[in-house]
Amino acid sequence: MSTTPIRLERPEGKGLATGTLGLWGSTVIGLASTAPVYSLVASLGFVVIAVGAQAPIAFVIAFVPMLLIAFAYRELNNAVPDCGTTFTWGTKAFGPWVGWMGGWGVAVAGMVVLANLAQIASVYFWSLIGQDLENNDWRVVVLAVAFIAAMTWVSWRGVEIGERIQNVLLGIQYLALAVFVVTALWQFFAGTAPGATAFDWEWMNPFAFTDWSGFTEAILLALFIYWGWDTCLALNEETKDPKRIPGRAALLTTVILLFTYVTVTIAAMMYAGLGETGTGLGNEANADDFFLAIKDGLLGPFGWVLVVAVIISAISSTQTTILPTARGTLAMGVYRALPAKFKDVHPTYKTPSFSTIVMGVVASVYYVGMTLISDNILQDSILSLGLAIAFYYAITGFACVWYFRADVFRSPREFFFKGLFPLLGGLMLTAAFVQSAIDMWDVDYGYTVLFGIGGTFVIGIGSLAFGLVLMFAWYAFPRSKRFFRGESLNRDTEVMVPDEPGDFIRSIDGGI
Repeated sequence: MSTTPIRLERPEGKGLATGTLGLWGSTVIGLASTAPVYSLVASLGFVVIAVGAQAPIAFVIAFVPMLLIAFAYRELNNAVPDCGTTFTWGTKAFGPWVGWMGGWGVAVAGMVVLANLAQIASVYFWSLIGQDLENNDWRVVVLAVAFIAAMTWVSWRGVEIGERIQNVLLGIQYLALAVFVVTALWQFFAGTAPGATAFDWEWMNPFAFTDWSGFTEAILLALFIYWGWDTCLALNEETKDPKRIPGRAALLTTVILLFTYVTVTIAAMMYAGLGETGTGLGNEANADDFFLAIKDGLLGPFGWVLVVAVIISAISSTQTTILPTARGTLAMGVYRALPAKFKDVHPTYKTPSFSTIVMGVVASVYYVGMTLISDNILQDSILSLGLAIAFYYAITGFACVWYFRADVFRSPREFFFKGLFPLLGGLMLTAAFVQSAIDMWDVDYGYTVLFGIGGTFVIGIGSLAFGLVLMFAWYAFPRSKRFFRGESLNRDTEVMVPDEPGDFIRSIDGGI
């Protein structure tokens, strides 16, 4: 079976700025979405505490389901290069109810992580100028909201201006990581590293894990830091080759991330060691940010460079996180899964104008509201992100298998890339979802206890369940009927064009 051919010759698809991004631009945005510097500093210490010297191989193992799901994204995108990604593909494969919830998974993950990234950028900025402020200090909150507003404006203003900003921001991040790796190894070989530990191939032994709970915790943490590469797929309608470039960019992004995380982890272990005191990576006091613990000893008066890198990483990811969510809700608006206003595209900048602004406003309101209620609840919502991520990635993997079910035995290539690999990826992420939920049920997992169980579980499962409430609420509106009856989006539906095609002139920054 095959879908009705998609008319790619139509110049603007849903009205977005087609032909904007090449392979490099798509890859840069995919990398920026993962916030590699921030992801590492926020996770590496906890991974080492969980599995000790097996941290490098933990990142390699966590890469496997990401790669398998990236194959699913690539194959689905080749057939249906639609910016709704999981929502569109899930609907085509399993029908409107599963598709809608897949789209909600993308949206809720984006909303929560936006609040976190903005807060991190703000806290680190104030720290850079000598102000050690609490997370809920009004100055932190005001600056964080300003960061969200600024990045929302960049996303609204045009994909190309965002791409050029991301080129610079990502370049700074990787320069900082390169400085870190080179300096750490230099001090190790010079004998001045505080916790000098020689490289051991046992670090890469997948059979050396000794504790199952520690292993699963490390893998779940590592899964989180890979998340975000799928942003380049959400921009598929804005690339120069919608069928091929996004899938290639996704695969390239995941491979670059693997190399980055393993290299930095090994350098950090050789420099700081695994000790539980001082600058050792096993020191729980430094687990939430090992850069702050080692920056002065590593770079001396230039330690601020690492702080700036974390700020830039968080701000960069704030902007790129808005992109897939706004395009996902744009697609949902086009196919009647959300109110028609969500399909609005800016006539000049060719961006999802209403969806982008809503994303920024909702993230800001959520962040301020959670901060006023309890910063601990906000932190638990961030810890629960793994559930939403595993949820919609797994849907995508299974959607690939079911969508191509008639094709998987036609050739070895189709069997592996459209069948086996996506299926294994979906099963792995389903297992990650279940294990995460079990762990989060424990009252000691996060920062809060709600209804006598872990607050992280309540928030994570509750946020997905809230999507069910919203879905049934939308079902009550007359405009939704065509979607839920499977008429506005089904297996044979073309990529819909809400506006009449028209020529437009675009400058280098995405405007006229």
